[in-house]
Amino acid sequence: MNLTQEDWISQFEADENAVILDVRTEDEYNDGIIENAINIDIHKGQDFIAELESLDKNKNYYVYCRSGARSAKACEIMKELGFENAFNLLGGILDWDGEVVAPE
Repeated sequence: MNLTQEDWISQFEADENAVILDVRTEDEYNDGIIENAINIDIHKGQDFIAELESLDKNKNYYVYCRSGARSAKACEIMKELGFENAFNLLGGILDWDGEVVAPE
């Protein structure tokens, strides 16, 4: 499901079962992330699927990339894998007005 930045943030902040997922490359991830995001690069193909499969499907995933295209695809893949809730950030980190932090 695609969410505007405002809806994505308000829904995420009210969600005790939320995980932020960054599907960009490691280099992009290292340039700065939305706080507490975990990184699984969608370009890894089968490894991307395998890493998704290791995640808890009962959690709610807030997914972003650079512009919103890769994360939309990631949400589709997650739905096919049986994830109930995967929310795409429209516009990606390019349109993000919130804080961007360095990964730990």
